Amino acid sequence: MSPLIEIKEFDTIAENQDYKDQYTILDKNSFEDLIQFIQTFDSDNSESDVLDFVKIGYKRNIGRTVTFKNYVGLIQVNDKLKIQVLPKIASLKDDKDKTKTKEIFLKMLCSMKDFPCKSFTKENLNIKQMNLYEIFINMYIQEVLHLVKKGIKSDYVNCEDNLPVYKGKLLVNEHLKHNFLHKERFYVSFDEYEENRPENKIVKSTLLKLQKLTNSFDNSKNIRQLLTFFELVDPSSNYDQDFSRVVINRNTKDYDNLIKWSKVFLKNRSFTTFSGDNSSRSLLFSMEKLFESYVAQSLRKVLPEGWTMSCQEKKHFLFEKLNEENYRRFSLIPDIVLRFNNGNEKRTVILDTKWKRLVDKKECNYGISQSDMYQMYAYSKRYGTSEIWLLYPVDDEMHSETKIKFDSGDGTVVSLFFFDLANDRSLADLVKRANLK
Repeated sequence: MSPLIEIKEFDTIAENQDYKDQYTILDKNSFEDLIQFIQTFDSDNSESDVLDFVKIGYKRNIGRTVTFKNYVGLIQVNDKLKIQVLPKIASLKDDKDKTKTKEIFLKMLCSMKDFPCKSFTKENLNIKQMNLYEIFINMYIQEVLHLVKKGIKSDYVNCEDNLPVYKGKLLVNEHLKHNFLHKERFYVSFDEYEENRPENKIVKSTLLKLQKLTNSFDNSKNIRQLLTFFELVDPSSNYDQDFSRVVINRNTKDYDNLIKWSKVFLKNRSFTTFSGDNSSRSLLFSMEKLFESYVAQSLRKVLPEGWTMSCQEKKHFLFEKLNEENYRRFSLIPDIVLRFNNGNEKRTVILDTKWKRLVDKKECNYGISQSDMYQMYAYSKRYGTSEIWLLYPVDDEMHSETKIKFDSGDGTVVSLFFFDLANDRSLADLVKRANLK
């Protein structure tokens, strides 16, 4: 079983054994493997860079260091080294809180619209014992269980065979080639109603691969049991071809999540733009997107009656109309727009989420990005509202009760709020303090 290095976002890995009390330490060979992995890491998007999630640095007297930032998940460097990166949640610091951190991380993942976790429940998992990759394998298993309970889909599959009976269509050239001396046989093409369709081939191939990868007894046992339902299905011999033949419609909707997961496992894809090769793989997630998605899902549950919420709204532009040739430029896309309209009272609140750590120092504007404030000011003017919120995670210096406001003097007020991911009541308390009624 390959060792698992478990760290948190913004933690640093070093190779100098003298600093094992301060950093996570790798031996020289493993550290070199990690550096090589980072330097050769691939991206499917020209605008994405490995530096978006990792920083290779050098500290005096310590030597080279690697720090992970903004992305969390699992990286398998090779068969000997796996690194699990968990979110940094300020109120969860001790090792005993790692299970809670993983639970919160999984809840954040399941809040994402395109993340395939329809059948996932934490009751099916031993989260304390499983690493993230085993948890993702279990998610896939739960999706397959959901499928077999509803029934594996069959379809008419075109077959060619040399049969002792005639059916379907005679393939003349093949018949003459194979049956010149066997007049009792017919080389024919015919449609057979069977389970050997592309979707089932892909699922079986994924189960067979995961059977080799898993180190979990429970996952391994469940995979063996599920494979019995696919005995009449051939494994895929050409992944790309079978994926291209998959059509998700009303009859095959139960395969939707499975196909997304299968692409991750069979083709070493990630849910980010980063990918790996045969010996390395990654499942990495942007904390910016996770935080935004989780806030939206959680906020929707605690909004008072009469309020509506819109996410990623594309309604306004910084320049609404320059001239006839240049109409509507630089779109403004706030994370969340809250509206209240009861006839007598109308309110609009713009909320943007920022996965950043601030500092309790007024003289440096608490570490708030100047460009973020320009963005908030533009939102205020285009949406015609003075109520602008910036929502940050609670950290060591900023607490959920912290009150900070910036007033432009011309009708824009930016209020800072802090969300404690480990406190289910945090957003409800925020809504109450912000006087959303």
